[in-house]
Amino acid sequence: MTTSAPTPASTRTVALPGGLSVTIQEFGENTEGTGVLVLHGGAGPRTVTGISTALSEHVYVVTPTHPGFDGTPRPDRFDTVADLAIAYLDLLDTLDLKDVMVVGNSVGGWIAAEMALRDNQGRIAALTLMNAVGIHAHMAENRVVDPRPMAPADISQLSFAKAEFRPDFTSFTDEQRAANAANQQTLAIYGGEHFTYDPKLRARLHRVTVPVLVVWGEKDGIAPLKYGRGYADAFPNSHFVPIPDAAHFPQIEALGATLDAIGDFVSTVVKPDTSA
Repeated sequence: MTTSAPTPASTRTVALPGGLSVTIQEFGENTEGTGVLVLHGGAGPRTVTGISTALSEHVYVVTPTHPGFDGTPRPDRFDTVADLAIAYLDLLDTLDLKDVMVVGNSVGGWIAAEMALRDNQGRIAALTLMNAVGIHAHMAENRVVDPRPMAPADISQLSFAKAEFRPDFTSFTDEQRAANAANQQTLAIYGGEHFTYDPKLRARLHRVTVPVLVVWGEKDGIAPLKYGRGYADAFPNSHFVPIPDAAHFPQIEALGATLDAIGDFVSTVVKPDTSA
């Protein structure tokens, strides 16, 4: 793929089968019928804007806003991670994208894994999971922290290794606090009873045959490094890359290292150069 200067993102709403509409941001242009689908976590779509912009220098990128986040509508019947996975497969069908890499952070990685399990049209070529949640850890010390009873500042402390990346919640306006609270309420609906995992997901992941890159911020206080290694081990064709000096959002704290890991994964595993 050739490198080009990133173009400003455009936003539109796409109607999907079943009456659902999804708001998406598009980075770059769909000129090759392929692209990257980037799925945000519970902190919202702004957490993946940087990586979406960077990837758009090479490929068309689509970043949906999970229905219910950032004030977007969410039908009452649309209330599980599986619903999101099916909706985004419908989105790939609607956009007619093939050979897609799905990149997901936190709950976005969980959605990506669920998509791969349901991809009966064969549109997904690879996954990249960045500090994903979704599986249940065997050992208690390796399990994901449940942030629901925690104050936002405490969650931020666990989520970012570097203080300069932590949001200053004391500076938030009332509107920003309300929006953040609404996003967390939506996340809780999708997470369901167990919130951060499906107890049956790990045992299903052996059926995901596409290559999977698992990128992990080593200092994550939400989903520990051993949890990440266990996630990678659940896939038959996985590649694990720890990212130093980063926590739950490696695409923010260590964007360059995260992009390097994805680039190496694409060039050596997804589309290896066999000319040498």
